Amino acid sequence: MQSQKPGRIFDGLWYLGFPETGVYLLENRDEYMIVSGGMSYIVPTVTQQLKEFGLREDRIKKALILHAHFDHIGIVPYLCRTHPEIKVYASERAFDILSNPRAIDTINDFARGVAARMGMDDVYANYELDWTLGLKGEKVCEGDVIKVGDMEAQILETPGHSSCSISAYVPQLRALFPSDGGGIPYKDKIVPAANSNYTLYKESLKKLKALQVEYMCADHFGYVYGDEARDYMARSLAAAEEEYAMYEKIYRRTRDIEVAAREVATTFLAENPDYFLTFDIYLGICRQTMKHIARKVDGSIEGQKE
Repeated sequence: MQSQKPGRIFDGLWYLGFPETGVYLLENRDEYMIVSGGMSYIVPTVTQQLKEFGLREDRIKKALILHAHFDHIGIVPYLCRTHPEIKVYASERAFDILSNPRAIDTINDFARGVAARMGMDDVYANYELDWTLGLKGEKVCEGDVIKVGDMEAQILETPGHSSCSISAYVPQLRALFPSDGGGIPYKDKIVPAANSNYTLYKESLKKLKALQVEYMCADHFGYVYGDEARDYMARSLAAAEEEYAMYEKIYRRTRDIEVAAREVATTFLAENPDYFLTFDIYLGICRQTMKHIARKVDGSIEGQKE
C-alpha cells in the first residue's frame, strides 16, 4: 500500500508536507529528528501540520540530510535559522557541496523555479528560505548511528543517485529512508533515479534489498508499507534494469548524448505532465544519466572502472 496523507504513520513516525515532496519526523519522548528536507515551499505547511498534530517544533533537536539536492534540503535553512540549536547530520560529500557557492546558487535557483511551477513562489515573500554558506553539523558515514531517544537511525552509504547519497534505517520500526536512492514511487510505477552513476545506483539497491522493511519512506509521493514495502527494493531494481536498457537502446540509436537525453525527457514529461520537476531540471537529470551510460557503451576508461 502507498499513502501520501500527512500524519502519524506508526508510533514514533510521522509524514509531513505535500504528496510530491515530504519529510519524516522521528518522535521519541521529548526529542524529534527530521529526516530529509523536502522542497523549500513546504515550510508553512509543515509548521502548520506540526501544530495540528500536537507536535512541538521546539522539540526538533536533529535534522538528517540524506543528500544535497535542492528538493531534499528545503526546510533545513528555516529550521537552522529558527532553532539554531538543531544539530544537522549529512555525509561528508554533502557538506562539501553545501559549502560550494556555485552549488548554493544552483540549489536556490532550482528551488525557486519548482516553487513557481507549483504555484507556491509567494512563500518566499513570507519566509527566508534561501540557502547561504556556513552550514555546520556532524558528518556521518556507513555504520554510524544517530540516536533519537531509544531509537537508532543506522546510516548506510548508498551512492548512485548522487555522490553524496546516504540512507537511514530504523530497525525498531523497520523503517527505511532511502531518499531518491531507492527509486521514486510515482503513481503505479517506480521511477528510477540513477542521476549520478547507474552502476553504483544498482549496487545500492541490492544493499537496501537485504533489509527487513515494513515502511519504505520515500521523499517524493509518500511512503509505501506492508507487502509492497517488503519487496519494494526488488521491484525498484527491476525498474532500474529496464530503464537502463531503454537509455542504452536510445543512445546506441542516436550516438548523441544530448539528442538521446532530450528524447527521454520529452517522452517522460509528455506521459507524466503533472510530474513536479521543470523540463530543464529533468533534462539535466537525463543528460547526466545518459553520459554515464554512454561511457559504459563506448568503453571509456572511466566507464570500465565503474
